[in-house]
Amino acid sequence: MTVTARKPELSLGLVLAEEAGTVRDWYGLGRRTPGPLRLIVVRGGGPLDSVMGGRGPSWGAGFAMPGARTIVIRADVGDPHRILLHELAHLALHEAVHVRVPLWFDEGYAAVAAGEWDRLDLLQLNLSVARGAVPGFFELDRSLRSNESTAQTAYALAASAVAMLARRHPDRSLVPLLTRLAAGEGFNDAVLATTGSRLEQFEVEWRKDVRSRYGIVVWAIAGGFWLLVSGVVVWGYWYRRRRDGPRRLALDQGWTVAPEPESEPLDEAGSEP
Repeated sequence: MTVTARKPELSLGLVLAEEAGTVRDWYGLGRRTPGPLRLIVVRGGGPLDSVMGGRGPSWGAGFAMPGARTIVIRADVGDPHRILLHELAHLALHEAVHVRVPLWFDEGYAAVAAGEWDRLDLLQLNLSVARGAVPGFFELDRSLRSNESTAQTAYALAASAVAMLARRHPDRSLVPLLTRLAAGEGFNDAVLATTGSRLEQFEVEWRKDVRSRYGIVVWAIAGGFWLLVSGVVVWGYWYRRRRDGPRRLALDQGWTVAPEPESEPLDEAGSEP
């Protein structure tokens, strides 16, 4: 394994390289030995741009380039160990599967394989999802390359779609789907064979499932209601201050503050006069 890093990040790079070389059981793919890999550790957006050539979002913390067997990790954003696991999952998937898969499946698999279940917890407090605004797969792919806030929601939704692909098989496993993909079967055909639904129909079923799992009631129970109440209280305080501002200024006009009378000095010795 090749590690590229500046001196301050070299020690972290060596630790990450040791982790990357560990043999792991990957979700749905089994135990796999990592092959040759180049690991680049940078700090800051400037060095990242010089490595990526502007191909990744500025908020990105990790990038995997399976064709070049390269992973780039930002040392100053997030947990580099968790980020590394996510990017390694991308490499494991592309090493086993050579047919084209949608971006949402690629990112969703990496999130599930890296155990990023807290992403699904965040969906419980997402008001747009609670209101039923669940994108289709085409929009989901675009959202994954959008701004950070939109992309984080999209990562969680992609993970939920991959998890549902596993639940829809009688074995409740992703193994049958990945086995077909590894054998060279097209993604759409593999989804039909393992879920019983064409991809278009599965998309409809998944969006319905998300709405039922993360609807407005779940949002309120998870704490969204109190977030809303807190927001209303803060807005009400700000609005009242703004509304009463001219009246307070008017009341302050014309007031004259009389000077305080000078007090007689005390005897320094504290004796009686």
